[in-house]
Amino acid sequence: MSTRTTLGIVVILLIASALAGALLWNRLPDPMASHWNIRDQANGTMPKFWGVFLMPLISLAMLLLFLIIPEIDPLKANIAKFRETFNLFIVFMMLFLTYIYGLTLAWNLGFTHFQMSEMLLPALGLLFILIGFLLRKAKRNFFIGIRTPWTLSSDHVWDETHRVGSVLFIISGVLALIGSLFGNLIALLLILVPLIGSVVFLVIYSYLLYAQETKA
Repeated sequence: MSTRTTLGIVVILLIASALAGALLWNRLPDPMASHWNIRDQANGTMPKFWGVFLMPLISLAMLLLFLIIPEIDPLKANIAKFRETFNLFIVFMMLFLTYIYGLTLAWNLGFTHFQMSEMLLPALGLLFILIGFLLRKAKRNFFIGIRTPWTLSSDHVWDETHRVGSVLFIISGVLALIGSLFGNLIALLLILVPLIGSVVFLVIYSYLLYAQETKA
């Protein structure tokens, strides 16, 4: 996906989100529910202005960050090698944030018959799977990927760590999808345990690879 296409899709999403919030302003409560606990009960609120416009503003800030990163990274030539995959990730991330925003608006409009976790988990699982796909394509850089002192010091360590990391994140995504079929506690465990375990393993794995490489 080209950067131009990516920018066009994301701008449309941002405008649509802002317009939806503005048009629904009079129908939304003040304050708005903004946080849900593990039992899918709303247990946090924020003023209506921020409830309506915070997510579009966060999405805009993230878009700007995603556009700046490839220009300021000292290894930006490497980012160019997987830029199309990175652009796909940007679009999906913006779709994910827009989806969360839509769920929040729906809940605050009175459509509370759904469970927030059941709606979020499949999208989160797909996000993890896409991150796994991105990791497989990512080349060494300072902003995107598994950045440890050892992956940043060696192309071999970077590539091998990301090859394994890709598999682990895809597995984590599949487990999150499976978790959406069960209760909240099981779902939470199926997200947190594989994700935290994968991150810890990859940090240690990258160090061991670097130690082996430098020893050789």
